[in-house]
Amino acid sequence: MSEGMIAGRNAVAEALKNGRAADTLYLATGETGGTVGAIVAMCRAQGVVIKEADQHKLARLCGSAHHQGVVLSAAAHAYAQLEDLFAAAREKSEPPFFVICDEIEDPHNLGAILRTAEAAGAHGVVVPKRRSAPLSVTVARASAGAVEYIPVARVPNLPAAMERLKDAGLWIYGADTLGEPYDRKKLEGPVALVIGSEGRGLGRLVRERCDVLLALPMKGRVNSLNASVAAGILLYEIAKHR
Repeated sequence: MSEGMIAGRNAVAEALKNGRAADTLYLATGETGGTVGAIVAMCRAQGVVIKEADQHKLARLCGSAHHQGVVLSAAAHAYAQLEDLFAAAREKSEPPFFVICDEIEDPHNLGAILRTAEAAGAHGVVVPKRRSAPLSVTVARASAGAVEYIPVARVPNLPAAMERLKDAGLWIYGADTLGEPYDRKKLEGPVALVIGSEGRGLGRLVRERCDVLLALPMKGRVNSLNASVAAGILLYEIAKHR
């Protein structure tokens, strides 16, 4: 069975009852009978994403295990709430310093961002509920254990969460190739850094809610950097100003 996957109705139900941190329930298309209704209800109550999947995908997810139409993707670590990120900043008597990941779907990239964010002194990371790599075993390994020390809040609507952060006094900087040179800004006070997806960068609504866009100089022939590399440069630029 794939890492972090729990297959079968009884196994999934018991994992949810025992409070196992979970990311996504994969449910066979049209499956409603037996204990499935109770499993779906528990997932909804716990904020677990529910996705329909055909039998071939379920088989790929869990290998040879008998899945009975349900496969649960268990998280390596429980998600936090936005308030937990603010609490982490208050505990250190520091202005909030957050990272927002806009649809980072590669688990190695997400893990690397968590690792650098924790090392640079960020108080937490915000990810969207959908179209984001879950806090899987792969992410945990790529983070070199940082997932145990930096809270990751999962929100249903990233632009709305950004508005909430702005209302709380944070200045939001987005990494974008069309932005201003990153080293010409005083990145002080309560800040959040937004890193866009590996393929398309920042989404339109996310970009519109950024206060300032920051660009890294590209002097070679390639026109972009890996998301986690760009995050590392900008995170330490912010740390320098704190």
